[in-house]
Amino acid sequence: MFIVTNYTLAVIFCLVTMICWGSWGNTQKLVSKNWRYELFYWDYVIGMVLFTVLLGLTMGSIGSEGRPFCEDLAQASSSSIWWVILGGVIFNASNILLSASISMAGMAVAFPLGVGIALVLGVIVNYLGVPTDNAALLFTGVALITIAIICNGVASGKMQKGDDKEGASAHKKGLILAIVAGVLMGFFYRFVVKGMDVENFVNPAPGMLTPYSAIFIFSIGVLLSNFVFNTLVMRYPFVGKPVGYGEYFKGSFPTHLCGMLGGAIWGLGTAFSYIASGEAGPAVSYALGQGAPMIAAIWGVFVWKEFKGANSQVNRLLAAMFALFIIGLALIVVAGN
Repeated sequence: MFIVTNYTLAVIFCLVTMICWGSWGNTQKLVSKNWRYELFYWDYVIGMVLFTVLLGLTMGSIGSEGRPFCEDLAQASSSSIWWVILGGVIFNASNILLSASISMAGMAVAFPLGVGIALVLGVIVNYLGVPTDNAALLFTGVALITIAIICNGVASGKMQKGDDKEGASAHKKGLILAIVAGVLMGFFYRFVVKGMDVENFVNPAPGMLTPYSAIFIFSIGVLLSNFVFNTLVMRYPFVGKPVGYGEYFKGSFPTHLCGMLGGAIWGLGTAFSYIASGEAGPAVSYALGQGAPMIAAIWGVFVWKEFKGANSQVNRLLAAMFALFIIGLALIVVAGN
């Protein structure tokens, strides 16, 4: 299988993760006018599963080092598999809430708030599991990103002052969902890492998983739990009327394909994060990937115009958010080197 063998390449992989995790939401935005996010999410999960199979049969099956994808799956212990599945279940609960938040509060708000909280909690959890050498720089970077999240929240609040009570109520609900999603998302990565031998991908311990098998099993956990979580959300939606499974089959091919593309984008980013974790360490790998809120905010502010008409004070807060995110991420990179 393909293995990252130096820190520079690991950082590049993590930056790809950041771009992917911050960009998949665009596929939801593209179909959101005519397609409920609950239906979009089924395509998203299907795309994730299909992509992880493709990745395992290609990158996960080439080279002379490590265990090939199919061989690795065959030798995996039940405990390793269940740890990774648990990570997938926790992630799925979080991501469904994040998708709902995007539909109500927008990408430029939901991502920085939800994923930013996940970054802070996730770095702490992953650091406790596998510490890095330079904790001071790591947590200084995390602190700056926390301030960036606050700047985004204040800017969002100032944009919502007005007479649209219904819109303001949905926006507030979206913020609450983003917070809950962020708390849940902060824990999923650590469970996945428990099923992987992150210290030695070249000669992994018997029973432990490598990145390619881990991301596939993770996606299966997401798919299985989706029959519970998404069915509940379809029946008891946060906004709008209940939607049935019959509606899913009324979607056009481009609509379904867009959702699957979103899942594939997320799957690529997650796989690269797992692959990089062996060289960069779980805390740094996770933290860099969770710089995704900055990417999502760029999309939301400059492409989707979610802060159109903002006053100078809001614009200054957004500028501060971007600056703090960039500096915080730079410190995290240095902390892992």
